[in-house]
Amino acid sequence: MPARHEEIAEELRRAIDREEYTVGSLLPAETDLAAHYGVSRGTVRQAVAALTAEGLIGSRQGARRVVLASRRSQSFAELRSFAQWARAMGRAATGHVVSQGYLPATAADAVRLQLREATPVLHVLRVRGLDGEPVLLERTVYADWISPAVAVIEPECPSVTQRLFEDTGLVFAYGEHVIDAVAAGARDADLLGVRRTSPLLRVRRVTTTREGRPVEWSDDRYRSDAVSFSVHNSMDNNALARKTAE
Repeated sequence: MPARHEEIAEELRRAIDREEYTVGSLLPAETDLAAHYGVSRGTVRQAVAALTAEGLIGSRQGARRVVLASRRSQSFAELRSFAQWARAMGRAATGHVVSQGYLPATAADAVRLQLREATPVLHVLRVRGLDGEPVLLERTVYADWISPAVAVIEPECPSVTQRLFEDTGLVFAYGEHVIDAVAAGARDADLLGVRRTSPLLRVRRVTTTREGRPVEWSDDRYRSDAVSFSVHNSMDNNALARKTAE
């Protein structure tokens, strides 16, 4: 028999999956959850700690817990971060900043991030890995209003999404993705440990807050032998999912 806190954790996971608690919404207070399930607050804390470790919810000092993702959110429709996706598969996400710096926003940056051309924006080139093996290059441009919070994050931080939530309360809520294939150039090949001209899966995305304010735009390039994408269609849902390559 599973322990009571494990049962409660699973019930909360299912409620999040059913969107009873949507991404960006608050979970009920510990006292309310304890009353609902007829258990102590300590039991509720154990259940909530499990969901926090899985990346489904986040917490900040003195604040109620916020839903960050659901188990179904390997689907791009739900905007799970690379680190959350890796954690859901039982893999360890790694990250390393190769370079970062401020540049004036180009015309394309201005359109994507809804700001004035030449506004200083933060460019970050980051290598992401699964269990230490490089599988993804992220070239990300951050809007001016969030750039200072990103700039101070340590280069080896495994999850920028989680850190920004902890530091600023930011929740990445919506994303628009364009997917195609490109050949690895010399630098990409060196950083990912593949041969030059090897095929890479490219995902260009713009991410916004729940209010539609652009946070970042990124050019993400995945090793095609490590990560693939699949589409699951139904009358009600057309979910694009990220998975490890078979």
